[in-house]
Amino acid sequence: MKTVAFIPARGGSKGLPRKNIKIFNKKPLIYWPINAALNSKYIDEVVVTTDDVEIADIAKNFGAYIPFIRPKDLAGDLSTTEETLQHALLKYEEIKGKIDIAIFMTCTDVFRKPEWIDDAIKKLMNNPNLESVFSGHKTHKNFWEKDNKSNWIRIKDSMKIYSSRQIREFIVREDTGIICASRAYLWRNGRRIGDKVDIILNDDSFTGLDIHSEEDFLIAEFAHKIRNKINLK
Repeated sequence: MKTVAFIPARGGSKGLPRKNIKIFNKKPLIYWPINAALNSKYIDEVVVTTDDVEIADIAKNFGAYIPFIRPKDLAGDLSTTEETLQHALLKYEEIKGKIDIAIFMTCTDVFRKPEWIDDAIKKLMNNPNLESVFSGHKTHKNFWEKDNKSNWIRIKDSMKIYSSRQIREFIVREDTGIICASRAYLWRNGRRIGDKVDIILNDDSFTGLDIHSEEDFLIAEFAHKIRNKINLK
């Protein structure tokens, strides 16, 4: 199965200007997903989709393939990830031919374990009924929403029962920016993930750190130092 990773990295980020090439742990943010993808056993090529020539050059230096510069109308504040991925896939396939599995990762999710990438791909390879496999963070927190009468209600009835965290039902936060592997036909149709999915569960609270502001970046830097200090013990 031909498997290609696609990493979006536009140049016009507003919350943290030029964030995708901001130095994090001695490397630009864009290095981290590129490097993780290049070290996968199953990914055949790593593509960065960007509207920015400087980002493209830096990504090339780290081993990414840049077959095109993304058009400006797909690099605005309101451009969706689905539009970006669909465009990148179709342009890539025009040049290199059809692929089977498409991988999505972001530069702003930096706390990903490399093995999650290959685990996601293997699950798709081994189960033809699956459409997507992605990372998800387990949480035992209660969540609320408003009903059609604007009353606050729990999103699950089981959340009415306050018991020990160890025995409570959990729900999962979708973290596709960390790793999401999908059948390529979904992206061709403008969908990021399908309905038949499996989730790689993680208990790592740091996976909730998604860098979109200066404060996010500083918190992530500090978290990374904590993680390194713990791993060195």
